[in-house]
Amino acid sequence: MLALRILAVPLLLLAVNPALADDVTDALDAARKSYQAGDFAAAKQSADLASQLIGQKNAEGFAALLPAALSGWTAGKVETTSLGNVAFGVTSASRTYTAADGKTVQVQISGDSALLTQFATVLSNPQIAGVLGKVVMIGNQRAIQTNDGDVHIVINNKFLVSVTGSAAPDAKLAYAKAVDVAKIAKM
Repeated sequence: MLALRILAVPLLLLAVNPALADDVTDALDAARKSYQAGDFAAAKQSADLASQLIGQKNAEGFAALLPAALSGWTAGKVETTSLGNVAFGVTSASRTYTAADGKTVQVQISGDSALLTQFATVLSNPQIAGVLGKVVMIGNQRAIQTNDGDVHIVINNKFLVSVTGSAAPDAKLAYAKAVDVAKIAKM
């Protein structure tokens, strides 16, 4: 009986503090230990694993911020991607919305990409951004609506919201406005 109580205490602590049993911290700890032991290949592998796991958590967070279907539309399944350091890295969540007439709108929230900084530079200058399309405001964020109605919003130079699809420009703009850019800005 005493042995069961002794085993129950660590299990209870893990249940109370999930960070103690987190895959990310486990990978980071493994990276630190491998680094300290001089095993740089294993340290890099563990650090890359931690980066990938963090990207997956970011993608899950993005998924929760995708808007609900607007009236008359149906929402498809949320799809997430996390590429870590591959091809400049990117973490994203997207969902496709379909209207009764078959037209679609896709909303994608992306982050963790070095390429995003380059796009943010273009959007931060209204004159340059205006060449790409019409400058519109989504909440308190400046966005570009292209000639075909696609909307692109860079938030805090870290996140990109893209609204694309075959639907009319006003439908794409309505979905862009349905994204809670204030919550994304707080990430």
